[in-house]
Amino acid sequence: MSLSELTQVDKKKKRKVHLILIAVVIAVGFVLSLLFPPVQPEIQLAAEHLSHQPLVGNVYLTNTMVSMLLVDAVMLGIAFFIRRMVLRSEGRVPGGWLGGIEAILDFIYGLTEKTAGKKWVKTVFPFFAIIFTYVLVANWMELLPGIESVGLLEPKPAGEGFVAHELGFLNLYILKPYPADEGYGLVPFVRTLTTDINFTLALAIFSIVMVQVVGFKALGIQYFSKFFNVKQLRKRPFMGFIDLAVGFLELISEFSKVISFTFRLFGNVFAGMVIIIVIGTLVPMLPVQSIFLGVELFFGAIQALVFGMLTMVFMSMALHAHGKEDVVEDAG
Repeated sequence: MSLSELTQVDKKKKRKVHLILIAVVIAVGFVLSLLFPPVQPEIQLAAEHLSHQPLVGNVYLTNTMVSMLLVDAVMLGIAFFIRRMVLRSEGRVPGGWLGGIEAILDFIYGLTEKTAGKKWVKTVFPFFAIIFTYVLVANWMELLPGIESVGLLEPKPAGEGFVAHELGFLNLYILKPYPADEGYGLVPFVRTLTTDINFTLALAIFSIVMVQVVGFKALGIQYFSKFFNVKQLRKRPFMGFIDLAVGFLELISEFSKVISFTFRLFGNVFAGMVIIIVIGTLVPMLPVQSIFLGVELFFGAIQALVFGMLTMVFMSMALHAHGKEDVVEDAG
């Protein structure tokens, strides 16, 4: 038997093993869904408290704070992984995971260079890359097992809680979909970070503030003339008042960007979380859930790309002088 024939036989064997593993996982999931039917968790906008006492002042430990720490740890892990792989490559063409990461960053860098120009690409690119990567990791965390389904049991008022069944080891319990007068509800340890409007608002404020910083760095004090243009107010009062009105609209536009950024990311990811929870409760079958998990995998990446790309575009626009002045000198 030739080498190519042996290779084809190995591929067929691997394919059969993969299909068998998939069938076993689906069968186990089906059996577990019958033995332990899922309970639809309580869906609420605000992040749930994990601590009964405030950490500082009126600040409590929430499950989105835990999620933020996990995302930070993953980001640091990615950074150290890339550094280690680059040092090991010793100038060779990267492959595997490093090659994939490099391809993504190269795409982002090229997109930024085309929009902002060669002179400012190194200023704008880090914001685009970091925001995209951070939001991507935060969005994809909702696809991991145990997220929003493992946590603390808390007593609920009569008729609102469910029966808690003890598993018999490690003091673990599982909720069963049977209402109880003295029932319990689940407070998950980890909830998707971008479903907390406090995070999306903070990220939006950071993004728009850094747009102003980049604009000021490029144009100096002249940058703020697009908000407060009084050059023609004495010589041509009518046109001067129009410039002031336009500047006021520009100022409102910056605040509207914060609102748009906040609710676009929050709304899309929160809706995805609700869909996954509802589908997982109504149709606890792995093939059906996999379809929606795949859709969320795609939309999570799109939302991260949109947030990062809009930040990059706004920063690129801030590099341009307002009015008759020309664009800031660009090496490209």
